[in-house]
Amino acid sequence: MRADEIRALVPTGASIAQPVATIIEAVRAGGDAELERLEAEFGAGTKAPFTASGGALADDVRAGLEVAIHNVRAVAEAGVDEDRLVTLPQGHSVKLRDVPVRRAAVYAPGGRNPYPSTVVMGVMTAQAAGVDEVYVVGAPHPVMVAAAELCGADAYFAVTGAQAVAALAYGTESIPKVDVIVGPGSLWVQEAKRQVSAVVGIDGFAGPSDLTVVATEGADLDALKADLAGQGEHGEGSLTVAVSDSQAILDALDAQHGVLVADMDEALAFVEELAPEHLQIAGEAAEALAPRIRSAGCLFVGSSSGTAFGDYVAGSNHVLPTEGAARFASGLNVRHFRRRMAEVRVGSAGAALAAAGVPIAEAEAFPAHAASMRLRQNPRP
Repeated sequence: MRADEIRALVPTGASIAQPVATIIEAVRAGGDAELERLEAEFGAGTKAPFTASGGALADDVRAGLEVAIHNVRAVAEAGVDEDRLVTLPQGHSVKLRDVPVRRAAVYAPGGRNPYPSTVVMGVMTAQAAGVDEVYVVGAPHPVMVAAAELCGADAYFAVTGAQAVAALAYGTESIPKVDVIVGPGSLWVQEAKRQVSAVVGIDGFAGPSDLTVVATEGADLDALKADLAGQGEHGEGSLTVAVSDSQAILDALDAQHGVLVADMDEALAFVEELAPEHLQIAGEAAEALAPRIRSAGCLFVGSSSGTAFGDYVAGSNHVLPTEGAARFASGLNVRHFRRRMAEVRVGSAGAALAAAGVPIAEAEAFPAHAASMRLRQNPRP
């Protein structure tokens, strides 16, 4: 079975674009009052100012989250780029500045179960990126609120669904407008993120979760079966695929879809086409295959590298591209909260740059651009 055929078997929901657009416009126009109404109808019924606080954590859960907080932040900080100054032949300079956004929000889903781990993944990455204010939105579950406080989030707003995304994108009397919204969520949340993506940055669109296992001789099949079983806990639409050059291994793993290949070159070609969210490679070929992988949200190498570690405490982020988006998109990282800005200083290079730039401006029929450059042929302060 081809990768595109497997993807086509994952169920998709009915279009909800119009009802989501109605919700977004209601919140944009009506602020807190409309947000209260929508929360009463679809959410937890919270009222302005929507903030939640308090919440207890069991000692072992707190200890586990503290490990996750440390590791996620350490890995995220490694992705921060330094400013770079480039001096050009004409004598001027361009500095590439790497700057964080001012405000960001993490959507932490909690419809089926609380997900304090998603709070950690989002908040710690935003903080590592240098964001000034980091907010969390989600169901008012005590464990999620406590996780946000443990991470040092600036506020937890107990709002959910498309209305929460709208409030963050446009702002209300109680909820500040943010620059970036990240995190998974329901189909309604993802559609809302899509619709507001022209006015606020987003990390991407989270669809059903998936795991692909590539197993060869020497793989710990019991461990891999446990990983595949864990993937099923993500709910309806979650996808598991096993790839191997051994039918016996495929039979033992019992994934939703088994793909028999002639060799690891064919396995690699299949994986690159599928672009899985999670990719686990195990067995004698794992280390040789790992450097050749390009299209996976997160790669787990070896039977000991269970995907569940990545979901919680390994330090890699579990907010990952789904539905084949790993061909072009990355898992949540500091780049989602930072942007490159060029800073130009021409100084005495005006004459040399004008000599090159004026003919281009004239060829494009922009005489004012040409005049602007001619005026700067002599150095100015």
